[in-house]
This record gives sequence, structure tokens and C-alpha cells, in this order.
Amino acid sequence: MSFDLRHLRCFVAVAEEQHFGRAAQRLAMTQPPLSVAIRQLEDAVGTRLVERTSRGAALSAAGQALLPQARALLAGAAEAALLARDVGRGARGRLRIGFVGSLLYGGLPQWLRRFQAAQPGLEVALVELNSQEQLDALARGELDAGFVLARRVPPGLQAVTVQTAPFVACLPADHPSARARRLPLARLRDEPFVLFSRQVSPDYHARIVDACAAAGFDPRVRHELRHWLSVVALVSQGMGVAIVPATLARAGMTGVVFRPLAGAELSSVLQCVWPQGRPGTPALQALLRVVFADAAPAAAAQLPP
Repeated sequence: MSFDLRHLRCFVAVAEEQHFGRAAQRLAMTQPPLSVAIRQLEDAVGTRLVERTSRGAALSAAGQALLPQARALLAGAAEAALLARDVGRGARGRLRIGFVGSLLYGGLPQWLRRFQAAQPGLEVALVELNSQEQLDALARGELDAGFVLARRVPPGLQAVTVQTAPFVACLPADHPSARARRLPLARLRDEPFVLFSRQVSPDYHARIVDACAAAGFDPRVRHELRHWLSVVALVSQGMGVAIVPATLARAGMTGVVFRPLAGAELSSVLQCVWPQGRPGTPALQALLRVVFADAAPAAAAQLPP
């Protein structure tokens, strides 16, 4: 015969009350089924655990040995139930979140500070990856969600637009056009370009090349890099010019300036993505609500119910 948590609760109550009647009252049950539960527990372990006395009940040596273990098992079961309940309502757990490096200057630290203050039981593990790497990791189940710079995402992923930002010209601080208030893209026709890798983001690579073509020239692509912050760093060293999301101006990197583009309608789109068909967990939805507090109300309406 096996025993369950009910048997252990009965045993602990008898041990602590040292009386079957008081233990039964504490458990909101009658005394006969309590006695049956103790006998079933003794049959399961193969020895007597409780001795009846003239004053009530006392534990045998075996019962005294079992008592701390029984308490530990009951406490562990209660903690497991509490953990499951907290995870189910998004109060505890762990989120694996991917992000592009430029988001460090686009609101991510502020979002996380507010989220952790409101949800201290939730742990957020950040993984810096470019957008394509995040999409691949999401497909493999290695991330719960990601923040990607992309207008479209592959089938199988759900996406909500978080923010958009214009593209701007990124120039070395000593560039002749560094003082321009707005910079026509055509003015960069003879400059070496530092471009975001075609392999990492074919969409953004093509959009920048197409914008240059619309301005009447093909960009002289000198360097292709995998991260926007690396693009800005190379420009700061005088290695070329670039077209980058405006949020990178907050990076505080020296040796570089950012100027609005004149006559070119280019913008970066930051989206939060997660696997489709898997409803956003309570923890993820809690994070998204913090993020959308800074976004347009229309974005909040896109949250899963």
C-alpha cells in the first residue's frame, strides 16, 4: 500500500496535537477516518508510528524519525504548488529575451528597471543577438521573445510593433557636412559607406541601397558589419559614413555626429516577436505592458488577450 500527502498531514497533526480528537478537529474531520489514515500510513511504511496513551497519543521511535521528513515533504509540496501558481499568473519565472544592441539606447534599460520593480519574482535573462539570429533562436525555442529591427517576420512568429525611428546620416565629427542641419543623401555620393551586413539584414541593406539609388548614386560600400553599434564605432574612426537608426545618437559615442536626412523617407521598425500559436505567457505579457507604456496605445491593443 502506498501513501500520499493526506496521510502525512494526518500524521503530522496527530504528532503535534498528541491527541486524535484534537488532531481531527484541526483537520476538520471526524476521528474514525483519521485513525484509518494513520493505520494506512503505518501499513505503507511497515511499522507502528503512533502509540495511543491514556492521555492521547505519542510517537514511536519510528514516528519520531519520520516527523521531520514528513514536515519537509509537506512544506516542499506547498512550495511547489505556490511556485506553479505564481508562474501561472506571471509572478515568478524566467524570461529569455533577445535584443539588438541599439535597443540599449532605445528604452530597454528603463523598461527592465520598471518591470523588475513591479515583478521582483521574475528573472529576465538578456541575450544580445542581431535580428536574424534572434529569429533563428526563436524558431529553435531558445528564446521566449525577441526585440528585432524588421518590418516583416517569418511565418510562425507573432509580432507587435513597439516603436519606429527615422534613419539618419552618421558622419565622422570632422566631416565637411557635420554642421549641416539636414543632409541631402546625394551629398554622400562620393563617400565610402559603412553598411549593415546584407547577410544579417537583407531588408535594411536593400532599403539603404535603394534610397541611395533614388538619390542618384550607388553607394561605395567599403565595410559591412553585423551590429549597428559596430557601424557607428567604425564611422567614429573616420572609416566612412553610414545611414543608421536615430536611436543610436543616444549611445554617446565620441568622434561621430548624427544628422537628419533631407528628402529620404527611411525608418527602422522595432518589433517584439514570439512564437505564434503559443499564447504569450503571463510573464511575457507583464513585460510587454511595461514596454507599451512608452509606446502608442495602438500597440498595446495588439497584445494577446
